[in-house]
Amino acid sequence: MAATPAVRALELAEVAHTLHPYDPEHPAGQGHGDAAVAALGADPRQVFKTLVTVVDGALTVAVVPVATTLDLKALAAAAGGRKAAMADPGDAERTTGYVRGGISPLGQRKALPTVVDESALDFATVLVSAGRRGLQVELPPGELVRLTGARTAAIGR
Repeated sequence: MAATPAVRALELAEVAHTLHPYDPEHPAGQGHGDAAVAALGADPRQVFKTLVTVVDGALTVAVVPVATTLDLKALAAAAGGRKAAMADPGDAERTTGYVRGGISPLGQRKALPTVVDESALDFATVLVSAGRRGLQVELPPGELVRLTGARTAAIGR
C-alpha cells in the first residue's frame, strides 16, 4: 500500500507509529470514526476524528475523540477567535489534500491551525486518520501535537 502524505510526514520526522488498516465500508448512519472504532475494536476515547472548521473566517482543524462531539464555542476560544462553524467539505478536501472520512491532521497540503482535545494527553498513544479511508495511524499524542503545531484544549463534549 502506497504511503500517504501523513505517513510520509511521520517517517520523515522519524516518529514511531503503527498503521492500522481496516475495511472502510460501514453501515448507513455510522460515521467514519465510529466505523474505525468498530473495525479495530478500539476505545472510542482513544481514536480521534479530524474535523475541518472555520474560526473567524480561517480554516482550522479540530481533533477530538470519536466518543465526543466538537464544542464549537470551546474551539473558537482555544483558537483565539469568537465564532466557529464546520467548514464546507469541498474546501476541507481541497485545502488538506485528503477526502472526507480520510482527512488526517498530519501531512496536509496546506498546514492549518490545529487544536487537539486535551484528553489525547491521557493516553500513551492515540489513533488518527493516516490520510485514507480505512487506515488509522497510532502515535504518541505529544508527537501529534508537535508535528501539527497544535494547541491543546478541552474542545470535545
